[in-house]
Amino acid sequence: MKAGKILLVEDSSDDQLLIQRAFRKHNIVNDIDIAMDGVEALDYLFSADVPQPLPQLILLDVKLPRVDGLEVLRKVRANNRTRLVPVVMLTSSDEERDIVESYELGANSYVRKPVDFHQFANAVSQLGLYWLILNEPPEELE
Repeated sequence: MKAGKILLVEDSSDDQLLIQRAFRKHNIVNDIDIAMDGVEALDYLFSADVPQPLPQLILLDVKLPRVDGLEVLRKVRANNRTRLVPVVMLTSSDEERDIVESYELGANSYVRKPVDFHQFANAVSQLGLYWLILNEPPEELE
């Protein structure tokens, strides 16, 4: 399988850098495209002007400006083109309603961001290893 792109939807530039650093540290070399908010993520996924190839994985924060992560997830799952793309909610939110709604909307996983960098880097690397190497996507996503 070819190394697909990751779409990271994260408004914190610090968290963006930590995620990129954690992937590099664990030799996960997939390109990472970044959307700073839900509007940018939806434009990336659904732009009619310049359609992007589908990412192999979407890492999606819940708390985002303009359009929140739950609404992005809702639209991803409602669209035939994107409905099978794995979506991992990677967020600092530990609110039970966010967890439940994420799964109800079709999230593949819900991971809280650890505060400690080493725990954070380890969690991100495990996500990358599973979703980018071990997980077997349907052929239409390859």
